[in-house]
Amino acid sequence: MSLKDGLILEFLAEHNLELPPKPLYRNLNRHGHQIGYSTVRQRLNELEAHGLVNEVESGSYYEISDKGQRYLDGELSISDLEDEN
Repeated sequence: MSLKDGLILEFLAEHNLELPPKPLYRNLNRHGHQIGYSTVRQRLNELEAHGLVNEVESGSYYEISDKGQRYLDGELSISDLEDEN
């Protein structure tokens, strides 16, 4: 997990969005977050691997999962996520 992971999760949760990587990248930067497009793509893959985001719309859109929301709410820790793999 990286600091950018929390940023992506918080943005998706706060705005209740389903977004593909490019618009997510554009909107994060539009809201003042410095993050690169390749980083967004990479982090989405990692977040999906941990079950924190779900892929929707034939794999091109992402939304925060229930597990991702529990992580943001402090109900899951990083060690909980690592223990699952």
